[in-house]
Amino acid sequence: MEKRRLYVFDFDGTLTKRDTSTEFIRFVHGDKATLIGFLKNLHVLLLAMTGVVSRAKAKRIIFAHFFGGMSEELFDLHCLRFANAKKGLLRPKAIKKLDSLAAEGRRVLIVTESITRWVQPFFATYIQPDFKVVGTEAAVEGGRLTGRFANKYCTGAEKVRRIAELCPERDDYFIVVYGNGKGDIEMLDYSDEGHYKPFRGR
Repeated sequence: MEKRRLYVFDFDGTLTKRDTSTEFIRFVHGDKATLIGFLKNLHVLLLAMTGVVSRAKAKRIIFAHFFGGMSEELFDLHCLRFANAKKGLLRPKAIKKLDSLAAEGRRVLIVTESITRWVQPFFATYIQPDFKVVGTEAAVEGGRLTGRFANKYCTGAEKVRRIAELCPERDDYFIVVYGNGKGDIEMLDYSDEGHYKPFRGR
């Protein structure tokens, strides 16, 4: 019996031309407030660069600085507006591939470090049972973002765990993975067919 194909994509740097985290912060808060916020947390970024603080912790601290206390409704509105305004961040070849897979009814997962809420609107036209975005979730209490993450930061081995959680019968699938960074190495190793830094060039 032929195995079912599962297509797994990283988001930032794979489907997009650059990381969307800073882009989203700039979109919501403007360049000046973004610069000030990063300068205030420069020590955290430097500690993360030297490995003293984990990337996950640094991301959480930055996220809390810019979005902690924001209403869930306003945050989701920013996410929708960001996706609508920044479609140009997506790589044309990547969109062509996703269009083809969606037309064929293939099972697709976008597995991302980024906050799921700002990634999902980029793919609103694809959302169906076999097309899913999974990533880091923002914790919400009383209708407001707490600044914490509601689940484990989605990178490295956690990406593989998410794939296995959604598709537990590993032997039933031929898994094709597209990634571009250190956080994708484990899921590229997990794949039957891996593509590193795809969708570039003309």
